[in-house]
Amino acid sequence: MNLLPTAPLGQTPVRAMTVAGTDSGGGAGVAADLRTMALAGVHGCVAVTAVTVQNTLGVTGVHPVPPETVAGQIRVVAEDIGLGAVKTGMLATGAIIDAIVDVAAEVGIGRDRPIPLVVDPVCASMHGDRLLAVEAMTALRERLIPIATVVTPNLDEVVLITGIEVVDEDTQREAAVALHAMGAQWAIVKGGHLRSSPHSSDILYDGTDFLRLEHERIDTPHDHGAGDTLASAMVCALAHGKSVPDAARFAKEWVSESIRWSYPLGAGHGPVNPLWRVARD
Repeated sequence: MNLLPTAPLGQTPVRAMTVAGTDSGGGAGVAADLRTMALAGVHGCVAVTAVTVQNTLGVTGVHPVPPETVAGQIRVVAEDIGLGAVKTGMLATGAIIDAIVDVAAEVGIGRDRPIPLVVDPVCASMHGDRLLAVEAMTALRERLIPIATVVTPNLDEVVLITGIEVVDEDTQREAAVALHAMGAQWAIVKGGHLRSSPHSSDILYDGTDFLRLEHERIDTPHDHGAGDTLASAMVCALAHGKSVPDAARFAKEWVSESIRWSYPLGAGHGPVNPLWRVARD
C-alpha cells in the first residue's frame, strides 16, 4: 500500500485529534487511535470523553468526563496546536455530543469547514456492552452526523442509527443513502461483519455516486479496535489533505493489514495490530 509522507525528524508533523473514550485493555478507543496516528506519521492529540473499565472480555464500567471538560480539550488544542482533521469515537452522553458540536462550530471543525470531521458512531462494544446512552442517539442523529465530513458505522451501528438491517450490498447502499440524508457529507457503511460475502466490502457514498472498497476477508477472531483504527487512518489521510475517496482507500488498506497481523491478548478478543508498519520498515 502507499503510505503517507512523514515529516523529517525535528520538523513538526501534521496534527490530528481523537475525541473518544479510553480502553483500559489498550485495544480500542484513544489507545488504538494514537497507535495508528503515530505509525502513520501524524502527531495525535486527545480529548477524552469517558474512562471505561474493560478488558478483552467486556466493559464493566463507563465514567463520562464532564461535557465542558471535553469541549475545553478540543478548544485549547485547536487554538494553540492546530488540527488537520478530527475524529470522534465513544461519546457516552447527549450532553457530551452537544458540547462537541458547539465547540466544533467555534473552532471550524466539520463538513464545509476548514477541519474535516470523521464520526465513528460508537454505540456499543464488540461484546454488546452499551457505550452510548439511549438519550444520546437523538443528539447523534440530529446534531453530530449532520456536521460529519464522513460517518463510518459498522452494521450493528447502522441498525441503531437508521433502522436498516444490512444483509447484502443493496441494503448496504440503502443504509449509506439514509446516513447521507441525515446530513453527513459522505457515508461509509462498513461490511466487515457481512459474512455472506467472501470479501470485506465497504460502500462509500457522497449523495450521487457509490464507491466500493473491497479487500479479502481475513479469518481471525482478533479484531478489537478495527473500527477505531479505520477511522483514525482516514483522519490521518485527511489531515494530509487527501480527498475523502483517497482517504477511505488508504484507511481500508491500513485496517486490513492491521487485522491481518492482529494478535491474541487475554482471554477474549485480541486487538488489530498497526505495528506491521514498523516491521515493514
